[in-house]
Amino acid sequence: MIRRPSSPVLLVVGTVLTLLFIWRWAYIPSGLHVGASRQTRFSRVHTQDIYNRTLGFEKIFVVSLPSRTDRRDGMSLVAALSDIDFEFIDGVDGASIPDKALPEYSAIGRLDNPSIGAWRGHLNAIQEIVRRNLSSALILEDNADWDVRLRDQLHNFALSSHALTQPLADAISSIYADFTYPRNPETTLTSTPDLAFENLPVTILPQSSPYGDEWDVLWLGHCGMHFPFTSGQTIPKGRVVQTDKTVPQQQHLWTVSDTNDLKYQYPNHTRVTHHAQDGICSLGYAINRRSARQLLYEAGLKRVTAAFDIMLRWFCEGTGTPNRGYHNCLTTQPSLFQIHLPEGPKKHNSDISDHGEGHQEKKTEVIRWSVKMNAEVLINEGTDFVDQYPDVD
Repeated sequence: MIRRPSSPVLLVVGTVLTLLFIWRWAYIPSGLHVGASRQTRFSRVHTQDIYNRTLGFEKIFVVSLPSRTDRRDGMSLVAALSDIDFEFIDGVDGASIPDKALPEYSAIGRLDNPSIGAWRGHLNAIQEIVRRNLSSALILEDNADWDVRLRDQLHNFALSSHALTQPLADAISSIYADFTYPRNPETTLTSTPDLAFENLPVTILPQSSPYGDEWDVLWLGHCGMHFPFTSGQTIPKGRVVQTDKTVPQQQHLWTVSDTNDLKYQYPNHTRVTHHAQDGICSLGYAINRRSARQLLYEAGLKRVTAAFDIMLRWFCEGTGTPNRGYHNCLTTQPSLFQIHLPEGPKKHNSDISDHGEGHQEKKTEVIRWSVKMNAEVLINEGTDFVDQYPDVD
């Protein structure tokens, strides 16, 4: 005979299960600084994954030439200090790639060897995603750096991505907060649909990624980005505007135009998340299973006519030769991954381009509490971080 548990035992078990359920839904990772919007309450369970060791992606890959042991040492250290797990993908010397390995080579000729090598290094990472059938991966270059508050930044980016690309929760059909999404209406806008981060709408919970269900590329590390042009008819125009103290004042920001980027349109300490337009540099970007297959086909098996970051831009915008077709690419200004410049000769900064002669002090562009600049503080388990770009009156 099997004795049935007594009523008090059942009561205790039920109470414990109830408390566990409440804890599961009420848990917020420490260190979050977000507005008390309804979006935070609905997205909490899914965005927790951003606080894991791969930042909410299945894998993180770092493209790096085996010969650049200095960069590999640096990335290994700062990833450990950030509790990030990654794998190196070997970069390639472009001179080692024969003409016959370049798609449609005879039609266009050959790019310079550094560009070919960089293209092949990124394609090796994308190939690995396809080969392993990964759900998603973040791809970084080995000179990338980030803020010690990266996970909080990514969490807020994910909430912004939901607002721009997830259907509204209370809509009968797929209606979005950004009326220009998923395709901009056939009109020229005189203003852009801005959404305040502190009051984001409630959207349907994502099922495939903490960053949303409908993205193809998350362009998180770049050297400059435009806002979508108001005259364009393809790229959605919506923006999520956030006050963010991790953003330096305007005098420290990069600009890629005289009017159409963050430096010229918003006040100090503003972060804007939007769809990508005219991105430069591929310091860090995430792709998923679907877009990895598409990008391997478009950038690996079709004509190679430009550097990889330009091909990524064409892939996002549906432009270029050959036309890559439009894809849903989200970005943020300023970018979350930036270039770290070590102390030493400027000519050591890149294996692709010439950075000139002379000596430089180490720094990281645009990042306030840089991990690489604060490595010694983190090694000693300190919290007195050096702010590279302190506020000035």
